[in-house]
Amino acid sequence: MLETIAQAIFDKKGVNTLALDVRGISSLTDYVLIAEGMVDRHVIALAHEILHVLKEKGERPLNTEGLQHGDWVVLDFGGYIVHLFMPGLRDKYKLEELYRQGKIVNLQIKI
Repeated sequence: MLETIAQAIFDKKGVNTLALDVRGISSLTDYVLIAEGMVDRHVIALAHEILHVLKEKGERPLNTEGLQHGDWVVLDFGGYIVHLFMPGLRDKYKLEELYRQGKIVNLQIKI
């Protein structure tokens, strides 16, 4: 599913996508995917695209947060959590640092 999500982000012009394997260091999820949109509406559009693509595959989120504001959207699918940021907020919260012991997942995206 991570590659499906990453592809949806790429197709909607999202940037700076990073997937981390956090199994063994997080009790909340197995994978964290972080990406950026350019402005709040772009972040919301990325989130809706991910929800649409995964719904077609029978996946529904356990929870969503931030869809009405768009500066930081979280999509929780249980085994993987997606964080979509505007660039400044990603730099401010530095989730990559929180999960620095996680292993980077090599994502195969079709260009």
